[in-house]
Amino acid sequence: MRKFNTTFSRFVFALLILLTGGLKAQELKWTTSGESIYQIKANGITEYSISDQSETVVVPNEWLTPNGEEPLSIRDFSFYEEGQKLLIYTNTKRVWRLDTQGYYWVLDLDSKKLQQIGIGLPESSLRFAKISPDGKKAAYVSEYNLFVEDLNSGEITALTTDGNRKLINGTFDWAYEEEFACRDGFQWSPDSKKISFWQLDANQIRDFYMINNTDSVYSQIIPVEYPKVGESPSPAKIGVVDLSSQKTTWLDIPGDPAQHYLPRMEWNNPDLLFIQQLNRKQNHSKIYVVDVPKNQARVIYEEKDEAWIDVMSTWDNVYALTYRHRFPWVSEGKEFVWLSEKDGWRHVYRVGLDGKEQLVTPGEYDVINLLHVDEAEGWVYFHASPENATQKYLYRTRWDGSGEAEKLTPPVWEGTHDYQISPSGKFALYRGQNHYTRPIADWISLPDHDFLSMGEQMGVSVNKPDDTGMEFFTLTLDDGTEMDGWMVKPTNFDPTKKYPVVFYVYTEPWGANVKDTYGVGRNRLYDGDMAEDGYIYISLDNRGTPAPKGRAWRKSIYRKIGRLNISDQAEAAKQILEWDYVDPERIAVWGWSGGGSATLNLLFQYPEIYKTGISIAAVANQLTYDNIYQERYMGLPQENLEDFIAGSPITHAKNLEGNLLYIHGTADDNVHYANADMLVNELIKHGKVFQFMPYPNRSHSISEGEGTNAHLRKLYTDFLKKHCPPGGI
Repeated sequence: MRKFNTTFSRFVFALLILLTGGLKAQELKWTTSGESIYQIKANGITEYSISDQSETVVVPNEWLTPNGEEPLSIRDFSFYEEGQKLLIYTNTKRVWRLDTQGYYWVLDLDSKKLQQIGIGLPESSLRFAKISPDGKKAAYVSEYNLFVEDLNSGEITALTTDGNRKLINGTFDWAYEEEFACRDGFQWSPDSKKISFWQLDANQIRDFYMINNTDSVYSQIIPVEYPKVGESPSPAKIGVVDLSSQKTTWLDIPGDPAQHYLPRMEWNNPDLLFIQQLNRKQNHSKIYVVDVPKNQARVIYEEKDEAWIDVMSTWDNVYALTYRHRFPWVSEGKEFVWLSEKDGWRHVYRVGLDGKEQLVTPGEYDVINLLHVDEAEGWVYFHASPENATQKYLYRTRWDGSGEAEKLTPPVWEGTHDYQISPSGKFALYRGQNHYTRPIADWISLPDHDFLSMGEQMGVSVNKPDDTGMEFFTLTLDDGTEMDGWMVKPTNFDPTKKYPVVFYVYTEPWGANVKDTYGVGRNRLYDGDMAEDGYIYISLDNRGTPAPKGRAWRKSIYRKIGRLNISDQAEAAKQILEWDYVDPERIAVWGWSGGGSATLNLLFQYPEIYKTGISIAAVANQLTYDNIYQERYMGLPQENLEDFIAGSPITHAKNLEGNLLYIHGTADDNVHYANADMLVNELIKHGKVFQFMPYPNRSHSISEGEGTNAHLRKLYTDFLKKHCPPGGI
């Protein structure tokens, strides 16, 4: 076996950009046939044929140029009415995480008429515009209200008029968006006669006030409706508006809306809506089918878990612009596809309209995520990695649940392999990588997995180079728990010397660090090369991280965040300290967000191990975070407050002995800056000396403002080098 040569790797990586027009795999615009994709190019929108690798301009720039001006700068686009109309999204603005607000234009591909919709509404205020299935109307949200526009006459009708920051129609509040990835809050019925939409009532949710002290000599208060853990959710309901009468019917869904969530909704046919309801603890899921004309709801599928039920997979691209939760319909709408951990593993199920289910992917392995159902040939395609939780491969199994899972990724080299499969199931965009090979890409045919652009060159074997300095390893704890980890050793490593160790942590249920991907061992905050400077850089995934190791692994952390994850990390670190080439007096740890919280807990709870810590945007007090996330993994503080207290870094701050650098943005709408004030106050109370850096008016990413990234890197690096000096001794 041998390594990919550098020239070939760079060529294939460039091919990825060429083939997709710079789009991520999750954002591919497939044609209806599934034989080609649409792309945004300099000369307009093109159609790229996968089979013959030809490219044709289907929407030239002159069609995209309003009133003889410059062509529209396209952020996103969608074809409707069997390709007869094109919806164009442009001039976008950020709303919390993503730029989901802007202008929309409609191009009639027959007449070449280009028209802006939503004229007269506030500038760049339209969200989630969609053309009706019959192509005659467009619907969108503006300023928390839902509108419909006749594309022929341009007449705009307000379907709701009561919307405001606290009464939200057709979109969602901060918590629903952040924790359920719910943004687009309305759907057309298949017959174009009705629109279903969410309404969230945040009037009882208290505002958290962020303060902007940098843009004026007087401070500006920025209110965010933010339900803290222990607070009841914003009551949600779903309405269906009949466009002919403009009458809204509020669906009669059983239960207290202030103690439930409604994270999914989907039309099955013009009279049936499917709705998922989660109880507040998120451990009891019900699927309701609602007869809309009769306004009658009945439960057809129900599931409970002693811990929690995941609404979405953390492997999905939840920050994609067009991401929405849907019920994948199969069998001509008579069944939908569902993922569940009820047998101890994440598996695919077929569920009928009568609620009867069939297991599709039996076996002791996790389906990482579902990719495609090929009903015609009787196969279901998915990502999995039964043998190595740090990797990912393409598998398929019989759609009827018979047989065993079949691995389709060729056994050329190990690593992480991603696929975007066409609607026809004949093609996929393949992207492969591992920790020593840059991402490579090609179109493939299925199920034979032939590489279409590069041919046999993609079959070249890969050999791990001897000079990467990086390796994956497994540690076994006293109770038998196996933790995966990676380690980057210093350049010119000398096993007779002792080196400092820097641990990178996250540790919570929303993220895993130990993945066999290129650049995984790179510290983006370190100003320089850690290996060249003489650091050992390590990351470990503890129980509770979302690795494909089964339900018991993932759910073991329930009500134990800040304890189980911390003790796992510390026990593993104790083993590492026994390695001959590790200097136990130079042990550092750092992390961001949940990783910042873990850094604080490790530094406070195990001061004998961790001598230096850099914590960024940490939840210092679990009672300050939002209710959806914290209650999902920790329960209700009204019932088990002691767990929240025991797992919060602020509880253990009095134990600080080492060197702490604590960093937080004052405009962090996710993990509020109040955490910093609370922790600083507690550390002062106990006479602890530490370094603190607030970044004025920066969000959770601490990326805004001129010079911020360079300043953060220098601050991080200088502190680490001062208190945990690099190099072997």
